[in-house]
Amino acid sequence: MKKLVCLLSTVGLFTLGSFAVPVWGADLASKDKDFVKEAANGGMMEVALGEMAQTMAQSDDVKKFGSLMVTDHGKANEELKKVAQQKKVSLPTKLDRKAKSTEKKLKKHSGADFDKAYMQEMVKDHAKDVAEFRYAEKNVQDPDLNAWVKSTLPTLEQHLQMAKTTAQKLGIDVTKLEQEGTKEGEKKHK
Repeated sequence: MKKLVCLLSTVGLFTLGSFAVPVWGADLASKDKDFVKEAANGGMMEVALGEMAQTMAQSDDVKKFGSLMVTDHGKANEELKKVAQQKKVSLPTKLDRKAKSTEKKLKKHSGADFDKAYMQEMVKDHAKDVAEFRYAEKNVQDPDLNAWVKSTLPTLEQHLQMAKTTAQKLGIDVTKLEQEGTKEGEKKHK
């Protein structure tokens, strides 16, 4: 009789456990995980390049934009880190190859040339980010991650507008840059 009770208890625990996984599981869908990692990479890059702009830029407007990138993307990165921890997703801790390449390319410039190269990158990158976040807003399955996307998107849209305004002050035609960035952000989802 004791063996039967033990067996039934064990079977009951396994059954209860199988029902608990969907309720308690914090795992993200594969596409959501991919988005989290890409967003984390992008956020780290914005902070790194913003720090570079604060020291290498000649224009006060570009320095202020860089400072804003450090502040806003730093805050968004911390918020994303909390969501990722809840969902048991490990975030990258170093810049990816593309970000390192961009950083290396910008370091070759100085003064007004740096200002133009940095702001061109910011227009294109923020147009790409806005396109990706608009897609994510409609397609991310996890409610916590979706809430983060919805709260971050208006800031990215504001950054894009500020990047365009700052770039135009430097004599940069932003139309093509914005189109290229948007196309790059949208092509991932076709």
